[in-house]
Amino acid sequence: MSTGDRFINERKGAWQQLEDLLALLDSMKLRRLHREEVRELGRIYRRTSSDLAIARAESRDPRLINYLNSLVIRAHGRIYRAESAEGRRRIRQFFLLDLPRTFRRTWRYTALAALFFWVFFAAGFIGTIRDADFSELTGVTAEWRAENTDAGERWWLGANKANQVAAAGIATNNIMVTFYAFAYGALLGVGSLYIMAYNGAQVGAVLALTYRAGYGNELLTFMVGHGVVELSCIFFAGGAGLMLGSAILMPGDLSRFDSLRLRAREAMHLVIACIPFLAVAGTIEGFISPAPINPGFKFSIAVLTGIALYTYLLLAGRGTEQE
Repeated sequence: MSTGDRFINERKGAWQQLEDLLALLDSMKLRRLHREEVRELGRIYRRTSSDLAIARAESRDPRLINYLNSLVIRAHGRIYRAESAEGRRRIRQFFLLDLPRTFRRTWRYTALAALFFWVFFAAGFIGTIRDADFSELTGVTAEWRAENTDAGERWWLGANKANQVAAAGIATNNIMVTFYAFAYGALLGVGSLYIMAYNGAQVGAVLALTYRAGYGNELLTFMVGHGVVELSCIFFAGGAGLMLGSAILMPGDLSRFDSLRLRAREAMHLVIACIPFLAVAGTIEGFISPAPINPGFKFSIAVLTGIALYTYLLLAGRGTEQE
């Protein structure tokens, strides 16, 4: 028996298995393909691809090469579409089921992060309204105050000069703040609370400075349109960071490693979801917030985005399975 015949006899069983599987797939809808079947298809596909390479290098039989090439091309198309369908299914499941359920299970962490932000926001605002120098305790320097609020500068309107570029930069900055709110949770949760407190106090102080300068309503009107979604994302990330800290401090009946692994999975759901939400907030901040339009429209955007976001988080996925 020649080397070529031995090669064919040893491998033709796998080729036939791949051909049978492809024929089966041609008669069924791709979305019915299970994960295990996709893996099996991928395994045989890789083996057949290797056989094709060997055949091209060692065989002079063009029929064998054409046959294997046809099998590989058909299998590649099927695997690509199967993986794409599986990826779309996972994305749909994440946003329709996993994310809102995670939010409802862990809302107390988000609420605690939001509470810290608003308490320190109120402290920064009240302290600065009474005494402008109080703002320095929140990280607002005297130089910044002199160049901006004391000078009546509307620094936020710079976003209106190049909206598309600004929107991208704003979204990137917001993602970084969200990341820090989450990542600092590894410091036993204290880091996340610090980010909430620091940002809350600073935002409150800056707003108070503009009110002292006589144009606070302008800044508030700018902030409100995108603020609901943007701040919600920061609260989600802060809550996710607190989940990490609680897993280390209060693991319950689990080991700290297992507790951290389980809570980190839920925390990542919240953090990943912040990325598209922040893209929406950044778009609003770049295109709508600095625009010279009726303030009532911007407040309406705030109300509508808030209702849409929390209706989705509180209601999506209910009734389809037990939470």
